[in-house]
Amino acid sequence: MVSSFRQELLAPPEDVWAFVSEPYHFPDWWPGVAAVEPDRRGFAEGARWQLRRAEPTLFRRAHGAALLVVRRVEVPSLFSFHVVQDRLDAELALTPAPGDRTRAQLTIRAPLWRLGFERSLARDALGRLHALCQTAAGL
Repeated sequence: MVSSFRQELLAPPEDVWAFVSEPYHFPDWWPGVAAVEPDRRGFAEGARWQLRRAEPTLFRRAHGAALLVVRRVEVPSLFSFHVVQDRLDAELALTPAPGDRTRAQLTIRAPLWRLGFERSLARDALGRLHALCQTAAGL
């Protein structure tokens, strides 16, 4: 199942990219992740990050681990990754918008049995990213 969600962020693309491209910021905007341990490649294609989950779900216990594999990076506009345990693929595309803002589109592909989950995940992730950018814009 594929789901896509769009949101305009209140920051220029280079600022959004600088935030998103820092692996240690991933838990700030991706729901359900408490911490990340990137491998030595960091934010690069083929990198593997160990994720520690923040909260339990119906299928996972709290503080469980997951593996994220960075699939594609196109500076400064595309970040694509795969979460192995969830069989989830995600792609974040950033494009410039008028007024020194950024259009963000998050597309998530997940198995059919996760029906509806990927839509709320995309909405929540971009909502968090929007809140973080708005906070930074207000400083």
